[in-house]
Amino acid sequence: MHVYSDASRIAFSRTDSKAELLHILNMASKLHQKAFSQCEKMFVVLGSPLGKIEISGCKLGVHETHLEQNAVLQNGPADASVSCEVCEASEETVEPLKQCVAWFQAYFCEPWMIEKLPVPPFHHPLLENASFTREVLWTLLRDVKFGEAVSYKQLADLAGNSKAARAVGGAMRSNPVPIIIPCHRVICSSGQTGNYTGGSHLKEWLLSHEKLQKEKLAY
Repeated sequence: MHVYSDASRIAFSRTDSKAELLHILNMASKLHQKAFSQCEKMFVVLGSPLGKIEISGCKLGVHETHLEQNAVLQNGPADASVSCEVCEASEETVEPLKQCVAWFQAYFCEPWMIEKLPVPPFHHPLLENASFTREVLWTLLRDVKFGEAVSYKQLADLAGNSKAARAVGGAMRSNPVPIIIPCHRVICSSGQTGNYTGGSHLKEWLLSHEKLQKEKLAY
């Protein structure tokens, strides 16, 4: 017969509680992923200065935005003829996708409207399930504004873990909604732009576009 001290019982209780919590979180994550996979998905394709941008989502929110890989840039950031138009779409377009289209059109053509428009709702497990990646992405969206830039280390600090610069880089690569959650605004401590989905030339265009538009708004 085993006799456990009070300290041992507390330790076992804490271990059981931690295991139970991890089990609950794991089950919640699986439920989110199942619900995500069963969504009635719709899409919109935009023709933008960065090539085609494909937006997918459902009635609950935007799932992902995909940038065209190695796209040939149609306009320079200073080009007055920049446009962003729908070139393909599902037969039915739900409200979150409409909001997303309006957001992108403002971003490229009327950036002074960005602050007045709602950020479209998201419906993606990475942005719903508790994780450091989620914390980093929401922190970036909330704290790093149009025309600003931060280093990977600075963003790690903002997200509450100053030693997690490498993990921040992983979060940027996992970002399901680039441009809206502005991973292009995260650069190297050296000042170099660093890597980006679709190619570093897209990141440089976005940073130049924001810098130029911010300077115009300052006058």
